[in-house]
Amino acid sequence: MGEAAQPGGTGERSAIVVGAGIGGLAAGVALTRIGWRVKVLERTAAFGEVGAGLSLWPNAVRALDALGVGEQVRAQALAETQAGVRDVSGRWLSRTDTQKLARRFGPVVMIHRARLFDILRAALPADTLCGDTRVTKVTLRGQRVEAEHDKGVSLTDLLVAADGIRSTVRHSLWPQAPAPRYAGYTTWRLVVDTGRRLSAGGESWGRGERVGMAPLADGRTYLFCVANAPEGQLSPGGELAELRRRFGHWHDPIPLLLAAADEDAVMRHDVYELPPLAGFVTGRAALLGDAAHAMTPNLGQGANQALEDAVTLAALLDSSPDVATALAAYDRHRRPRTQMITRRSRRIGTVAQWHSAPATALRDLMLRLTPGSATLNALTPVLDWQPLARDRLIAARAG
Repeated sequence: MGEAAQPGGTGERSAIVVGAGIGGLAAGVALTRIGWRVKVLERTAAFGEVGAGLSLWPNAVRALDALGVGEQVRAQALAETQAGVRDVSGRWLSRTDTQKLARRFGPVVMIHRARLFDILRAALPADTLCGDTRVTKVTLRGQRVEAEHDKGVSLTDLLVAADGIRSTVRHSLWPQAPAPRYAGYTTWRLVVDTGRRLSAGGESWGRGERVGMAPLADGRTYLFCVANAPEGQLSPGGELAELRRRFGHWHDPIPLLLAAADEDAVMRHDVYELPPLAGFVTGRAALLGDAAHAMTPNLGQGANQALEDAVTLAALLDSSPDVATALAAYDRHRRPRTQMITRRSRRIGTVAQWHSAPATALRDLMLRLTPGSATLNALTPVLDWQPLARDRLIAARAG
């Protein structure tokens, strides 16, 4: 890829999306379907997602409908039937009425991240994805953006940075932006096959530790475990052994799932979040997904918000008189909402990771006393999001 293609004589506009994760692919699909010529640059040679499950809340499902792939996702996903929080013995502290949630907001569905990636990738033109292309520097050039990368230099009308929490683009164009900060806990993620589908999901909370479980459509189970830990710590005896040591005595079916797990399936990552940025836009460049608002996973909204970003950006570009107006509107729409959700997720994580016995006893008591209706009401500002009216044109043009 040398000098990037210029806008065509027919008025076609060009965009570069940096990063081919879920947010980057969604942005590529959305921009392609409103008539933009798009290249998605990914630093790795192979395209794919890690082997973990993903909760798609009703707001994300609406975003996928706006992209024209909602039905494909629902066909490959499993609707959650039971959720809530238990203690280490298995006693329910709080239960979520998933049927009531579905009636009020729409269903919550679980899907393997790799399957969602495949659906989004298939929705892009074949020549859109450019692998093994690491962006090293981005420079604003008036009404264009210049991206330097392994294969040369590209000039484009719009650059969308979807390159994650340690975004190269953010570092280039927002040099004063705060660095990601450690949340104080680490997480292990894995997919387990016991030969039998899990009947119920949800989380279990202990003292400074948590376990979450969710059944997948193919019969396997997505399992995640969380623990307070020093930043950068690894387990000398292996991560699976550490999980069995920490959680092997918790309630069923956690010991069974850990007994069936393979060491190679365990992924461990410290949890970080991005402090609030003063803006998501500069010149003709916009931040999207974790590059803009990386959040802790406690609300399960990280990828969901990236999907919202993508369809909102495309809708505003499609309906605004010029790119600058659209990007200004994107910042006004997305920054307050995503930063609100980031704060909520952080607060949940703080309470969930309490370690002292008095604090966790009080927390568990409050969970038991809180009615389910209050939980649904608290979720309303997150789940009642609707695509902008123009977003529906994205799906219409895909037909």
